[in-house]
Amino acid sequence: MNPRVNKNFRKQIILGLASCVTICAIASLGFSAHAQKREAPAMSDDKGKFVINVNGMPVGTEDFSIARAGSDWIARGTTELRAGEGTSRITGELRLNGAIEPLQYMCSSGSGKKVTSTTTFAGTSAHNILDLGEGKEPIRQDFKFASPVVVLDDNLYYQYEILARTYNWKAGGVQTFAVFIPQEQAPGTITAEAGAPATVDGTKYEQLTMRTPDLEVTLYLDSAHRLMRLLVPASKAEIRRQ
Repeated sequence: MNPRVNKNFRKQIILGLASCVTICAIASLGFSAHAQKREAPAMSDDKGKFVINVNGMPVGTEDFSIARAGSDWIARGTTELRAGEGTSRITGELRLNGAIEPLQYMCSSGSGKKVTSTTTFAGTSAHNILDLGEGKEPIRQDFKFASPVVVLDDNLYYQYEILARTYNWKAGGVQTFAVFIPQEQAPGTITAEAGAPATVDGTKYEQLTMRTPDLEVTLYLDSAHRLMRLLVPASKAEIRRQ
């Protein structure tokens, strides 16, 4: 795993407020990932709200939706995080094809002088345009991946449900995914592995655990693989569907 990605996942999970991107000095990055042969994943409409807690205290919310758009899918999320007396707002819109591979992703953060990022995907390539909201020429970068990529952006947790739908549940076991964090301009890899069903607070869930070398995130999903809870023990963070 790219150590930059490890740092960014940690930042994401402990809910450091996201300001769109620290720019990489390199114009094009590549990495290798072991790609599994996957079945065509099942996708379905979903809509809801997540409550974000750290140390048992609510620190923000995310409203999200996943809906069909012709032969594609559109997934949207808006997260609001409280920081002292202020609130940070992050929005993201992800368009996917029928195989749940990303086609385009747009995100924005901040108020007043907004930072926006648009990434267009074509198989294992991606082109990103970043506007820092300073009236200057946008920054453009190209990325190459060894396999189709999963988008997991800072503080937008609906994207973990898309990861769960991309996972090949029939095959099971450890599966490796190329991953891209647009707000951090960081590519890398993660692994995901299904665990035995678990009962939490009297409700039975399917489990999917995502790992990097120094971080573990567990997703709790209903029978339709909708994300219901997300736990990060190392940072005492929990995201729960309202």
